[in-house]
Amino acid sequence: MPKGQLKGICFHPSKETKCVTCSLSSLCLPISLNFEDIDQLDKIIKRRQPLKKGEHLFHQGDRFDCVYAVRSGSIKNYAMTNDGEEQITNFHLPSELVGMDGIDCDTYPVSAKALETTTVCEIPFSRLEELAKELPELRSQILRIMSRELRDDKQMMMLLSKKNAEQRVATFLTNLSTRFKRRGYSPYTFRLPMSRNEIGNYLGLAVETVSRVFTRFQNNELIAVNGKEVHILNMDDLSELAGLPEQEPRHIEVNASTG
Repeated sequence: MPKGQLKGICFHPSKETKCVTCSLSSLCLPISLNFEDIDQLDKIIKRRQPLKKGEHLFHQGDRFDCVYAVRSGSIKNYAMTNDGEEQITNFHLPSELVGMDGIDCDTYPVSAKALETTTVCEIPFSRLEELAKELPELRSQILRIMSRELRDDKQMMMLLSKKNAEQRVATFLTNLSTRFKRRGYSPYTFRLPMSRNEIGNYLGLAVETVSRVFTRFQNNELIAVNGKEVHILNMDDLSELAGLPEQEPRHIEVNASTG
């Protein structure tokens, strides 16, 4: 790697921490920028005060002006249906961007609520656009993020239209496993920040069905559950049930910590 360059940039829970010294293993914007370019990006970012559990980052219909990078904690996106019911559309973990789906309509199409104490970096989109014109790598990464969101939306549609309850829950758990691994955490042991009811809402299942599937997975020794903590005991079989390609050799980390 050329001198004076970094592999990427990310965001850290400390208000004083800058992108260049962030400690997250997985990067919010994994691009090669030199120190001067990172400093330009860092200048447009605002480190907000932590959101408490249940507090909103923005509401459906609010004017779109910023995107947000989750620094710690987690956020759920949800929309209100015509019947006045909440429909969860996504969950966001550290280093993921929230609010990108508001770009084309000038308002946020969904609400964003903290599932736990959560910190974010606020990025004014108009200034991000201006900076992206100067930094081709940044522009390319924004397009990659948008492409990934489109792909995730399509996968979600397939999940809800074709898979049964066990396949949906298996897909949900293996997806979380992959995302935690990407961030440097254990892919086999992690804490679920969302409730069973929220999982059911997201997957289009009754909360009782979600609980039954979790119990069935435990009885079949696919997972072990302690409260909100999940231990994946047999990744191969869980991935096969989810309809995913063959995974790495089975590995059990029942005592691992996500940090």
